[in-house]
Amino acid sequence: MDGIIPLMKAILALEDGRYFEGESFGAPGTCSGEACFNTSMTGYQEVLTDPSYRGQIVSMTYPMIGNYGINGLDPESSQPHVRGFVIEELCAVPSNWRSTQTLDAYLKEHGIQGIQGVDTRALTKHLRTVGAMQSVITTELSVEEAIAAAKASPPMSGSDYVKEVSTQKAYVWDPEDLESRIWDIPSPSQNREGGPLGAFHPLPPAKHHIVAYDFGIKTNILRSLRQAGFRVEVVPATTSAAEVLAKNPDGVFLSNGPGDPSALGYIHKEVKELIGKKPIFAICLGHQLLGHAYGGKTFKLKFGHRGGNQPVKDLRSGKVSITSQNHGFAIDPASLPSNVEVTHINLNDGTVEGMRHRDAPVLSVQYHPEAAPGPNDAKYFFAEFANLIDSAS
Repeated sequence: MDGIIPLMKAILALEDGRYFEGESFGAPGTCSGEACFNTSMTGYQEVLTDPSYRGQIVSMTYPMIGNYGINGLDPESSQPHVRGFVIEELCAVPSNWRSTQTLDAYLKEHGIQGIQGVDTRALTKHLRTVGAMQSVITTELSVEEAIAAAKASPPMSGSDYVKEVSTQKAYVWDPEDLESRIWDIPSPSQNREGGPLGAFHPLPPAKHHIVAYDFGIKTNILRSLRQAGFRVEVVPATTSAAEVLAKNPDGVFLSNGPGDPSALGYIHKEVKELIGKKPIFAICLGHQLLGHAYGGKTFKLKFGHRGGNQPVKDLRSGKVSITSQNHGFAIDPASLPSNVEVTHINLNDGTVEGMRHRDAPVLSVQYHPEAAPGPNDAKYFFAEFANLIDSAS
């Protein structure tokens, strides 16, 4: 029909020979990466820009994506980090007052390949059954060529993507206290005042100075730390323990990030040097690196934990929290020394979700207390870090 532009065909090919045909959106071309899935119903912009997804092709299980567009307030970093994006249906006309761009235009701008029209439930079931594997999205290759390219792409195991996403220079997060302010909708019934579009609430005083290692740190982690009363100095992943201790911080934070924790021996060494010298709090990859610094080991999960609905049990209190997670590796509890206590487990598969050192002020969680996207059940860990510093001083 006149005036209708035909959609470009695209292929998602997996290394085991299975493939899915669909329609291209975002940038045309070819990309490769580990295929994984995220079960969150919202938060695709946070997923796209989370540095922990470096090297991966992400499929969203929720059927319609793009319905609230892209805005300048929700990204977790300055750019998307996924290699490719797989969805069932693209919403071409977003409806949200904050939207400044469509998802399609955003991926085009950043050269990211997307494919829509894929049965993402079938893809998810396949990955759950067979396991995460290498994959290719292409508008250029035949099915046979795409499968061959997927088989030839480097695996996630053994990869060091931290070097690609970490800051190259140290900096202080939000020195003017503009990026971390808490925005709220006015509600007279709950004594919350503000203008018609809401209001920003003042931040607490910055009581503690901490150094945060950037292994791929999310913006909302930085916001959450400042909101909990920390002044945060961010340093590159290659910063030595001696350089950190020379800054004399009240505590040290180990961030999330991408890739295989066992491939980061240069970081294990520095983290080990910090244990017992400063209070430490670690999230996600930081938690895994801490496990290696203790002398433990990590292993690759069959298909990982990615989404905003992962149940975690606190073994000390019995309390269960619904958590936001994004990781493909886990700590082997049998490899940990006796002075490290496993404090939290995942109720779906029993894997380690939290640890605490019995003799030093060190705690860590595998999941994401800052959410983004996801529930806020575990946000209390930022206050717990402050209490850890207070009790150690």
